[in-house]
Amino acid sequence: MQNFWTNRPSARHFIIFEAAARLGSFTLAAEELAMQQPSVSAAIRHLEADIGTLLFDRRHRKVTLTNAGLRLYADVKAGLSTIEYSIKAIQETVRANHVTLSTSSAFSYYWMMPRLSDLHDRHPDIDLRLQNSDRDPDLDTENISLAIRIGKGDWAGCEAAKIADEILYPVASPMVMAAARNLRSIPNLLHERLIHLEEPIRERATWRDWFSHHRIPDQDLSSGLRLNDYALVLQAAVSGEGFAIGWDHVVSNLLNRGVLAARQEWAWHTGRGVYLVWSKNKTLSPQAQQVRDWMISMAPSASSSTSAAS
Repeated sequence: MQNFWTNRPSARHFIIFEAAARLGSFTLAAEELAMQQPSVSAAIRHLEADIGTLLFDRRHRKVTLTNAGLRLYADVKAGLSTIEYSIKAIQETVRANHVTLSTSSAFSYYWMMPRLSDLHDRHPDIDLRLQNSDRDPDLDTENISLAIRIGKGDWAGCEAAKIADEILYPVASPMVMAAARNLRSIPNLLHERLIHLEEPIRERATWRDWFSHHRIPDQDLSSGLRLNDYALVLQAAVSGEGFAIGWDHVVSNLLNRGVLAARQEWAWHTGRGVYLVWSKNKTLSPQAQQVRDWMISMAPSASSSTSAAS
């Protein structure tokens, strides 16, 4: 395809050809395309010369397609219709009133879902669409209104509002926590079955990072259950498969419900934050602004101020 336009007629000629074939008249095609009739005739002659065959039978005040013209018209019409459909679909996406929030599956399940009824009560007309992803998408090119990211809040091209500090501590089902009777000190946790998060793209803290923070080097972490999605990690912990790292902003609801238990006294405050971000290159829709403000209001540690990334 890369050599198509160097070896084929101008795309403009195909557009003129489609109009002339559809209308059966060079004159009517010229009127529709706001051109002069001789220019239409010249474009068709160039197209026929490039292809090497006549596409129209010329008659007085009327033209009809030859067999070659009929075949070309069918494909040109289909191609232009496909392009027009794609353009309309893209325009409709851009104009749509829905708000797209890109998050991890765990954030959607355990942070958003318990709070959605409040959003619907406050803003019943907002069409919020959660887009779960294992990476941090480009907000501009992928037409995403808002996203959740963990870091320092300094992403290029983004504005950010912190909704939580990143705080990590061990969590497990109440049954597993109660059965682990030798947890008098952090090193003893190494003797328990650990559930590891192995994110394929995003950088996330690991058990090795957590133990290193607590000055426990040279850990043997070769055993345990390994999963690549944090929602699965938490589900495994709830099911009694072992100890997982609990991100406070995600697991707090599970702790309140008694589904998980935690050793919060062993918390690691990483110095990073959980941020709601949006593009500073385009204006948020009124609906997206309402969702943004609502999410900030639902976060106890949120700062109402925003920071523009450099």
